[in-house]
Amino acid sequence: MAAQYDAVIVGAGFGGMGAAIQLKRLGFHRLLILEREDDLGGTWHVNRYPGLAVDIPSSTYSYSFEPNPHWSRLFAPGAELKRYAEHVADKYDLRSSMRFGTVVTGAYWEDAETHWRVSIAGGESVTAWYLLTATGFLSQPKVPDIEGIDSFGGKVIHTTAWDDDYDLTGKRAAIIGTGATAVQLIPEVAKVAAELTVYQRTPIWVSAKPDYRIPAAVRRLFAAFPPAQRAVRLIGSAVLELLMITGVVHYRRLRIANRLAERSCRAHLRRQVPDPELRRKLTPDYSFGCKRPTFSNTYFRAFTRPHVHLETTRIERVDERGIVTADGRRTDIDVLLLATGFNLWDVNFPAIEIIGRDGKNLGKWWRENRFQAYEGVTVPGFPNFVSLNSPYSYSGLSYFTTIECQMKHMDRLFTAMRKRGAQVFEVTEQANERFLARMTDRVGDSVFALGQCATANSYYFNQHGEATLLRPTSTVNAHREASRFPLSDYSYA
Repeated sequence: MAAQYDAVIVGAGFGGMGAAIQLKRLGFHRLLILEREDDLGGTWHVNRYPGLAVDIPSSTYSYSFEPNPHWSRLFAPGAELKRYAEHVADKYDLRSSMRFGTVVTGAYWEDAETHWRVSIAGGESVTAWYLLTATGFLSQPKVPDIEGIDSFGGKVIHTTAWDDDYDLTGKRAAIIGTGATAVQLIPEVAKVAAELTVYQRTPIWVSAKPDYRIPAAVRRLFAAFPPAQRAVRLIGSAVLELLMITGVVHYRRLRIANRLAERSCRAHLRRQVPDPELRRKLTPDYSFGCKRPTFSNTYFRAFTRPHVHLETTRIERVDERGIVTADGRRTDIDVLLLATGFNLWDVNFPAIEIIGRDGKNLGKWWRENRFQAYEGVTVPGFPNFVSLNSPYSYSGLSYFTTIECQMKHMDRLFTAMRKRGAQVFEVTEQANERFLARMTDRVGDSVFALGQCATANSYYFNQHGEATLLRPTSTVNAHREASRFPLSDYSYA
């Protein structure tokens, strides 16, 4: 039976749109992009909390083939990322392939028909020759498992479901979490709340943020002469690679880079927080890079304000009026803000049930046989399947590095398949095993294996304690291998 679509893509964020653009370049136009939210943009549609902005320079956080000369700041606010996503969808005619408010419940490979059947909530199903999942790394919100949290009588807001109609002005607020989201949110809440208590489990490494408004003349230059912006992107990427990646991935050989990054963060903290006891509480006790670091010029300063309190004692329970810590102290609050991040390893990887050849369940197989994916893209036993958010796929600090490496991999793979007159591809067990062994070996040189990461509580590590999210190579290596991997690593039919 002929499939209804060339490909079904699950997710309409930047990953899904990049995959759709690449498939169109390859001549596939019968595409269906299924999105559970009511619009495109992924995390930049779902998130709209105060202070939301990209946490790396905007010049690196965009498709290299579709530069945006109109960023207002070096670190663009979230609304501009949403507009950029809309621009991309319109320019590359992706909206016509998108269905919003559509929840995919699962997918399974029909071997006799050599296509995927994708199940949709409500009983509908569609078929496609190829299945691509672009559900994102940070798509499944994590609600803390704290006794009594459902009994709280005030307002509870998770950062992924921000209530724009709720006014924080004059409220007694509490924020649980001090990750990258909280670093952006806390200074904004501190401006308007009467009292703010921040509950910290794990401090975060924070660097000074070289943020500034991009002058209109510079934006006009970028629009008129794109090579100028490409040069800025190249410089920004190189700096990020040197400061943020080298000391993490190549920790065994270049610990000095890691130490320099740590010292820079410590110096930034000393400049902003004069109180040594408060500095001690805000200083991580794990190695730089074990947990994703971030940039901010306002986060540390927020804790020096008299109405902002940092609480490091474990939360015992939440009751109707507020939060009680393990030492018995109570803090009465009006609103509880959850900046508790996302659940990657329990309900993601994959975010939907995927059944491959001979009934092979991807989620079950990953958990029983280690998290793995060849070049962070494909998995043996799952023909015609591309996983865009998979183990060992995240390369560098910019998600667009990952996306474009995967687009290159798709280009090489689908072109090879077409030249062979084939319609089915599947990565071989041997190729996957070689890649996994190489990644495992390289992780052994990284800060994840050699640094002090036990107290980091990092989403980089899965439930087995393995750092399988990030690709432990340089971004240059990731791009090169995406364009040059052996075509014999796949079987074709």
